[in-house]
Amino acid sequence: MAELARGLASGGPMTAVAAAGGTAEGGLGTSAERILAAAREVDRGAGVALLADLGSSVLTVKSLLAEGELPPGSRLVDAPFLEGAVAAVVTASAGAPLPVVESTATEAYTYRKT
Repeated sequence: MAELARGLASGGPMTAVAAAGGTAEGGLGTSAERILAAAREVDRGAGVALLADLGSSVLTVKSLLAEGELPPGSRLVDAPFLEGAVAAVVTASAGAPLPVVESTATEAYTYRKT
């Protein structure tokens, strides 16, 4: 997903994007350490938009936010995983602030395929 979003947003300045899926051992699942590392990697001081795909990743991000472990201004974005991620990366790469990035990603719920 991160690679796809980067590819669709290419052609101009690119915002930082990092994937955090899977366990530390390379298996399926969620790793708080991988999420923290990815968030810190992309943090530029303007906040970090986190998009989660399934239950365990959502719960882990919520826990990290509640514990104050993520970079300041980090937020879990309630958006469809793929469409929201692409919208977020394109919008952030255009220089939009985090509230606009979050809003644009959330609007992806309204994208119709028919």
